[in-house]
Amino acid sequence: MNIIKYRKIYFIFSGLLILASIFSLVRWHLKLGIDFTGGSLLEIKFADNVLDNQAIKNKLAPLNLGDINVQPTAEKSVILRTKDIDEPTHQKVLKALGNVEEQRFESVGPVVGSELKSRAFYAIALTMLAIVLYIAWAFRKVSRPIASWKYGVATLVALVHDVIIPVGFFSILGHFMGVEIDLLFVTAVLTILGFSVHDTIVVFDRIRENLRRGGSGDFEATVDKSIHQTLTRSINTSLTVLLTLLAVYIFGGETIKYFALALLVGIIFGTYSSIFIASPVLVVWEGWKKRK
Repeated sequence: MNIIKYRKIYFIFSGLLILASIFSLVRWHLKLGIDFTGGSLLEIKFADNVLDNQAIKNKLAPLNLGDINVQPTAEKSVILRTKDIDEPTHQKVLKALGNVEEQRFESVGPVVGSELKSRAFYAIALTMLAIVLYIAWAFRKVSRPIASWKYGVATLVALVHDVIIPVGFFSILGHFMGVEIDLLFVTAVLTILGFSVHDTIVVFDRIRENLRRGGSGDFEATVDKSIHQTLTRSINTSLTVLLTLLAVYIFGGETIKYFALALLVGIIFGTYSSIFIASPVLVVWEGWKKRK
């Protein structure tokens, strides 16, 4: 099967997903957790009967906590998200709810949350830039028929693809299911970038080796051959990781559930982009150069 031959289909498919992700981000944005917005998170477990969401809000109404988000988790457990509260108010909340066991309590001020948000953005942007520069340097001795810096740009295209789709996916989850993103989500995105670029480098390195062996006569054929030579390895590696992440998602508990889900989505599309986006971009670029 000639993979490169059907590159337009891959580009259209990815383009539709990216457009859907951008639409979701513009329309609904991301639902930010307390790590970024500031506030308090309290996870409790009821010893007896579990109160429903409205009953919990009614009991806490006299404390003037503002908008309270109540999220059921495991059996008899719920997570409460409120504005930032001090320790005396924290104890009043526990007392108002009756016979409960505190599982965890976290509080982040709004200034710290805003600083974390900007730092998370810079971390992702600088990581992508560093990856592109490294690949351009690593392939500096490859100049025929594609210049080394074009490998870096093709990698950047794949990385943007791999970030936008999971972010858009979580924007949809945030709107319809109330899923919030936190620092674990940023960690997941950085992990996705590392995994994706690893797969991309494997394919690019094989292209480089085949070019050195005199395969530059037909660049498209050389790229397609290189993809086939690395395809089994890429799929097997990704499948192993995905099975592990699936187990973490199912059995890992509420705290890391969406972290594992972000990695699942990101690694699926990271593997896809390494095979069906990054390398075809090189072929298209070379085709434009020939036509000129």
